[in-house]
Amino acid sequence: MAMTAAEIEKLIKDAFPSAKVTITDLAGDGDHWAAEIVTAEFAGKSRVQQHQMVNAALKEALAGPLHALSLTTRAPA
Repeated sequence: MAMTAAEIEKLIKDAFPSAKVTITDLAGDGDHWAAEIVTAEFAGKSRVQQHQMVNAALKEALAGPLHALSLTTRAPA
């Protein structure tokens, strides 16, 4: 069963409460998502480290219902 944008956003916000999160359905099928995550917790971290942090927060979802997720991450300007 596919995940909704709200479910993905909740998992991210649970891990990064102060994050600004934008979820986009890339294919209109509820199966291919893009997430833009902006949080101060990414300050001083490489892009790889940022993505590892998000992947850790979404570990269970990525092993199951979350089929495809493209990440854009950054610290606030």
